[in-house]
Amino acid sequence: MLEQPRFDISQMNPEAFGHWMQLETLIARHVEPKLYHLIKLRASQINGCAFCLQMHTAEALKRGETAERIIALDAWEEAPLYTDKERAALAWTEEVTLIADSGASSEAFEALKPHFTDDEIQWLIQAAVMINSWNRIAIAGRARYDPAMFAPAPHKEPEPA
Repeated sequence: MLEQPRFDISQMNPEAFGHWMQLETLIARHVEPKLYHLIKLRASQINGCAFCLQMHTAEALKRGETAERIIALDAWEEAPLYTDKERAALAWTEEVTLIADSGASSEAFEALKPHFTDDEIQWLIQAAVMINSWNRIAIAGRARYDPAMFAPAPHKEPEPA
């Protein structure tokens, strides 16, 4: 049964929310946007976060990702739509998301090295941790996605004096 939202994510503690958003912005500056969307979507699929799946699908489509790649993401290992670099990042995202099961395996970590620098790998870890954190906040709060919540405020013309 679909539960009512427990709280509005955008209205959670403003100080904490501000820091979460700053960290999100910082990570986004260091991870290729298309790849960051794939990371967010894959972790959100694993975690079953409807809010994040809806939000990040809309964002990815706006930023040029194809519907075909988003639809096939749950089967990325079999789909010929992803680069080797993306595959390594997706495997790592799964390892970090399911860390209690995988322990962040050496195999998945080593598979990153041909495609990413040490610094980039650290940002990939941050990216996976960040979306997993957002998933847990959204799921715990029973958040519901509404595109209007992220729309810019309408522009108002100044009143004549």
